[in-house]
Amino acid sequence: MAPPSQLVLAASSTDAGVAAWDLRTGAEAIRHRPCASRPRAIAAVAGRFLAAAQVAAGNSAPIHYYHWDKPQVAVKSFPAEPIRALIADPEGNYLIGGGGAGGLFFLEVASGELLVRWHAHYRDVRCLALYDMLLVSASEDGSIKVWDLLTMLDEQSRFEAKTPYLYNFNQHTLPVTDIACFHGAIALSSSEDRTCKIWSLSEGRMLRSISFPAVIDSVEIDPRSHIFYAGGRDGKIYVTAMGVDVSSQGRDDLSILGILDDHSKAVTSLTSSTDGLLLVSGSEDGNVRVWDTRSQQVTRKFKHSQGPVTNVLIVTPKRLNLPPLQPLRKVFAASGEVEPRAVILPNPENDVHIAGNLSSNLLEQLLDAQQQHGNSRLFDSGVSTLNGVPNQQGTEWRSKYLELQDLFVHEVLGDMPS
Repeated sequence: MAPPSQLVLAASSTDAGVAAWDLRTGAEAIRHRPCASRPRAIAAVAGRFLAAAQVAAGNSAPIHYYHWDKPQVAVKSFPAEPIRALIADPEGNYLIGGGGAGGLFFLEVASGELLVRWHAHYRDVRCLALYDMLLVSASEDGSIKVWDLLTMLDEQSRFEAKTPYLYNFNQHTLPVTDIACFHGAIALSSSEDRTCKIWSLSEGRMLRSISFPAVIDSVEIDPRSHIFYAGGRDGKIYVTAMGVDVSSQGRDDLSILGILDDHSKAVTSLTSSTDGLLLVSGSEDGNVRVWDTRSQQVTRKFKHSQGPVTNVLIVTPKRLNLPPLQPLRKVFAASGEVEPRAVILPNPENDVHIAGNLSSNLLEQLLDAQQQHGNSRLFDSGVSTLNGVPNQQGTEWRSKYLELQDLFVHEVLGDMPS
């Protein structure tokens, strides 16, 4: 049996649809319409279907769901506030949305239930990144916040926490444009202030700040090595080293190892294959490029539309015979408002329902892990929530975890100056 085809997806902020090209043949496979999405606003839900948050038109800003083999919208849902950024967890159990008013929404895909929502930022949430149970959100207000979802999903833990977030980074001076995580130890952000900043998620501090000759609108970390790609508003993609010491003035140029140059306008979106051998870029010039990262040459060129490309993805669709979508029902409501509608999707075959509001395989596994490690979360103080008694096993586990994370950070970035 032939392996499933990989698709390159590209969306625009104008109503030009989501184009899908076969990565092997270069042929356009399908175009989903209508769709008009801002950057970071589409997500492939574990290869099962595509979710795309729409640009607000009047009072309406729905989220569209598309099946891979049908061009039309399968289902629409209507959140309480326009969703600016959208991601799914790797298993496709959850969608997480960042709102235009600074809110974060955590939704269960199988039921359509809103599990929790909270206010995260003062302005638009522009981008999100997820690694295990760490959620990183970044905003137009320039701030970046790191959230422990185990805390946010548990009412008692939220009540006991000194702050709802783990870390709050405010070193960017202008809106953040993109965020990425590297093996849960490092976060990388880009901003309109013409810098990319590297953050330690174990220590909660900035490790490096790298300046660029242009505003950086998109970033992608190479999964094979210690480099990342920075998409500039000048149409260039900067191949950048994470591990060069740029702490002294005038050394930023040492971090930029090369430039990929085939776009005439801003590079708005970047994504790479899982093996890191291919990089896909989308631009405001309406073009999509597939790059061979070893030769740094373009291997395919796609034309999306006359409008800007805002999102690109590489996906391997799963051709599942899912039951028909269920009717919409009411969730998402803010206090005192008429409840908007949200989608109910069928349970995946491998999903196990857990009684109560929070149901999923993922949460069950996380709860088991907590019990095995003395209820100690990744960044918890080592105090068990059971009777408030210090848990030595949990403290030791956390200490070893952070030591390993620090070793990984120093391996990637080199020894840091004190």
